Amino acid sequence: MESIGVFLLLAVLTTAVASVYDLWFGRIPNWLSLGVLAAAPVGHFALGAATHGFAAGLSACGWSIAGAAACGVIPWLCWRSGSFGGGDVKLLAAAGALCLPRIGMTVEFYSMVVGAVFAMGRLAWDGTLLRTLGNTVAIAVNPFLPEARRRKVPAEAMTPMRFAPAILGATVLCALSLFALSPRGSR
Repeated sequence: MESIGVFLLLAVLTTAVASVYDLWFGRIPNWLSLGVLAAAPVGHFALGAATHGFAAGLSACGWSIAGAAACGVIPWLCWRSGSFGGGDVKLLAAAGALCLPRIGMTVEFYSMVVGAVFAMGRLAWDGTLLRTLGNTVAIAVNPFLPEARRRKVPAEAMTPMRFAPAILGATVLCALSLFALSPRGSR
């Protein structure tokens, strides 16, 4: 679909604005993430209906909603456990709505990788990487241990991270790979 490039560029713009807000204010505004989340299916419908007819518009709208759901469910579960911010959940769902499920899930996966690499670098820079990895192992193993052998990890040992820049990095990587691999990009 030729129009996915337009929506992917809108996703880059959206995640760029969200990254600025996240870095400066520590939050992603609802008007941005929820606005895009609501507008994306409408935009996909309008473009699909205008170029290929009403049925194609409905299909594009449905795929946009599916992208939002597919890209929002795992971050929502992470948010429920306290390991993810609500703004990040809504931003990833908005990216899924803009980019549709296939590219949206790629953005989500890449954002996890970019975030993990950045977090490891930051922890190494701060000199807390090995201690944090030990805490991570403890958190992962604790549910399988008897109560007496579980290691308590204090809340202050957790390192918060702004995640919107990782989502931006992932969206840019997806856009670059899509445009570099497209027939027009190779001319």
